[in-house]
Amino acid sequence: MANHPLLHLENVTLASRFNPSLVSDVSFQVHAGESIGLIGESGSGKSLTLRSILGLLPSGIEQTDGRIQLNGRGAMIFQDPIRALDPLYPVVKQLAEVVHYRQQVSRKASHVIALELLELLGLPDSLRQKDRYPHQLSGGQCQRIVIALALACKPDVLLCDEPTTALDVTVQRQILELIVRLQKELGYAMVFVTHNLAVTSSLCSRLYVMKEGRLVEEGETLPLLQNPQHPYTRMLIDSVLPLPELSELSEPNELKRGADA
Repeated sequence: MANHPLLHLENVTLASRFNPSLVSDVSFQVHAGESIGLIGESGSGKSLTLRSILGLLPSGIEQTDGRIQLNGRGAMIFQDPIRALDPLYPVVKQLAEVVHYRQQVSRKASHVIALELLELLGLPDSLRQKDRYPHQLSGGQCQRIVIALALACKPDVLLCDEPTTALDVTVQRQILELIVRLQKELGYAMVFVTHNLAVTSSLCSRLYVMKEGRLVEEGETLPLLQNPQHPYTRMLIDSVLPLPELSELSEPNELKRGADA
């Protein structure tokens, strides 16, 4: 593992006019090829922490302390694929626009690259002949488009903000398997934000537990799940039914490849 992390957060604090400590003193590092999980209940500050990395904080919220260092390109997969896409813009055209501006290639080349990304993500060949609007695609297909938009930025660090929350269980599994497969092929590091401990236990080698805007526990995935030290972490583990067998977590980045949605 490289000595210098791709992403380094040091004592990051986020605040609004009405809450001076939405997120307090959050620190973690992510190295090349690594996957970490940021877990906790809704409202614990996970998504705000993730958004702060790319400067996408909501209006009225700002970073008041700490340092964020991103050594490379970052991109984000958002949790609601429908809201993340422009409903008035066909999806291939949206993707080609991102390729054009982020990769600085011609319009013709951006369309070709967009189609290559769609093929990589297992989207239907019919999109080559006829572009479609987001409402004409399934939830799983829209999420694949959102992933393609992130990959079009050629990220060194992929930020995943609960990307399977809006999907049914079967499609969730397929999207997670897809993200892991693409990480092996493309080599990006990943920060996966979720309230679902079962998801991150299969994806991530290291976990960071957030409660009320603060990190309360961190550690390698298997030891943390086997022997949690903080009562909040134990509560999260006890709330997962069923919890994956801990013996299956010895290789946390391995997922069996499943059929595409």
